[in-house]
Amino acid sequence: MIRRVDLRGRVAAGEVTDLQAEVNALVPRAVFDVEKALDVARPICLDVRHRGVEAIREYGERFDHVRVEDLRVPAEALKTALEELDPAIRAGFEESIRRVREVSQDELTADVASEPAPGGRVTQRYVPVQRVGLYVPGGRAPLSSSVVMNVVPAQVAGVPSLAVASPPQQEFGGLPHPTVLAVCAMLGIEEVYAMGGAQAIAGFAYGFGTGASACKKVNLITGPGNIYVVAAKRFLLGEVGIDSEAGPTEIAVLADDTADPTHVAADLISQAEHDPMAASVLVTPSEALATAVEAELSVQVARTKHRERVEEALGGQQSAVVLVDDLDQGTALVDAYAAEHLEIQTADAEERAGLISNAGAIFVGSWSPVSLGDYCAGSNHVLPTAGCACHSSGLSVRSFLKAVHVVNYSRDALRDVAGHVVTLAHAEDLPAHGAAVSARFPGER
Repeated sequence: MIRRVDLRGRVAAGEVTDLQAEVNALVPRAVFDVEKALDVARPICLDVRHRGVEAIREYGERFDHVRVEDLRVPAEALKTALEELDPAIRAGFEESIRRVREVSQDELTADVASEPAPGGRVTQRYVPVQRVGLYVPGGRAPLSSSVVMNVVPAQVAGVPSLAVASPPQQEFGGLPHPTVLAVCAMLGIEEVYAMGGAQAIAGFAYGFGTGASACKKVNLITGPGNIYVVAAKRFLLGEVGIDSEAGPTEIAVLADDTADPTHVAADLISQAEHDPMAASVLVTPSEALATAVEAELSVQVARTKHRERVEEALGGQQSAVVLVDDLDQGTALVDAYAAEHLEIQTADAEERAGLISNAGAIFVGSWSPVSLGDYCAGSNHVLPTAGCACHSSGLSVRSFLKAVHVVNYSRDALRDVAGHVVTLAHAEDLPAHGAAVSARFPGER
């Protein structure tokens, strides 16, 4: 079902560059051709720009198989969805919201003031983005938890205007999934649109409609989606800000012979359940563990609900059991792989987690599975994929804040440094820059 890759004796633990080449060649990510998807997304975005609501309706009818006359979800539908939400599900979301909000509050950054010279002050202020469009997928599964992960940090950051988009569902009369609507209602989000795909991203980027149903242009778009959502975000970057270009989900598990193969197999399956292109990678120096996990996979996959999807993901080129010489080589390998989700199930898990620089999120020990982070750890599950964790972070309060330098110098403080400013301006052949300072001190050298 899942193939083996044997790196034992092939690469020294410290040769990270060579290790990156090995892992990219032997455990490549699933093919996710955003450039090709741009050929589809680009004309959709441009059509939405020129025809607005009517274009969004037509693409919704074509791709979601339902025509939505009023894209704005009525307030009554949000209220009804919350009233009809299963009490146990509501309790789960309430706890998820509480934990994510608490972690988000702790992430808030205070303004920082510096005084590089007497009378010269530079303050770095953190101000929220003014309007954000939050995208919630509705494909194979209604990712209602993504409402929490997008909305809560934006609210904590102080974003004054939030709008949510989620694809219309034929079985719910053209409304987004009722659980998505219920969570929006729990969080006090009143502006919700029944639109999905590239057309939803374009709608947020350009704005559309008139009157009470109008959607104003946003400044930032966040939230995961399919390849056409990603392509639209790439095309519209610059028109708006985006959080990331999220590809298929992935998990890497670094484990030794102290790990429970039942737990490891269950965690690999949990990510494979998302998508046939999902990546599930086990890295271990223990051949005994590898064999036990493979046996567990056979048993557990046979009884999982989405067996066909899981088997395709585990059998794809992007998934593997990777054997390494020792945990040091394994640590270097998973650091080079830069997984969206990294689990460390080793005897020294906490210490080993401290050695990792590249991961969207790190889950330490046998009792911190990725599924916990998906819902109720308090962490955010919108994370960088496809190796982007080597340069990008997951969604957080900081994603919704902008840093602004406020410069406040006195006359004397400017005079003290004026000579340097003039000299450097002339060094770059920009004399008017220097003159802008000299003009403030006529008659002085």
